[in-house]
Amino acid sequence: MTDATEAGSGSSDPSNGSVSTSRDRRRRAAGIYGTIVTAAVIAAGGNQLNSAQLAVTVVVTLIVYWLAEQYAELLGAHTHDGRLPSLRLVRSSLAEAWPMVTASFVPVASIGVAVLIGLSPSDAAQAALIVTVVLLIMHGYNAGRVAGLRGRQRVFVTVIAGLLGVAMVILKSVLQHHHY
Repeated sequence: MTDATEAGSGSSDPSNGSVSTSRDRRRRAAGIYGTIVTAAVIAAGGNQLNSAQLAVTVVVTLIVYWLAEQYAELLGAHTHDGRLPSLRLVRSSLAEAWPMVTASFVPVASIGVAVLIGLSPSDAAQAALIVTVVLLIMHGYNAGRVAGLRGRQRVFVTVIAGLLGVAMVILKSVLQHHHY
């Protein structure tokens, strides 16, 4: 058992007997957030940037978001009494939130694959958005499973995650339609 579980901050997944610690939950949340930001950047830039520019923009944007979120978290939650957080805490916090950045890797790779098979940059971006929708559905389902949700509750969190991705697909379509 981990320290977090022993302290009561872990929760069991009844379907497979695993334990979800606060670190696991934080990593899962960072992955979901990173996937949503990835979709937003692809939606916003997919009609204006070439595929290489879009891929770099996605990853750089996520690195900036990751650093900004960690800076705010560490400053807001762990800096007090005239003391900065320890280097160990900073490293741990950065590592726990790293899935925010790695969440972009599969969609960015899908842009590359789409270009290799001959799709235009805009179509490659559209393919990457479809990949993000699938990833968000998977994230939603897995988060619900680990949280012990069943039936309608698990379907609900899965659908909400998918709808966040669909919103980005719609955004790209609207931006493409209004692009001059």
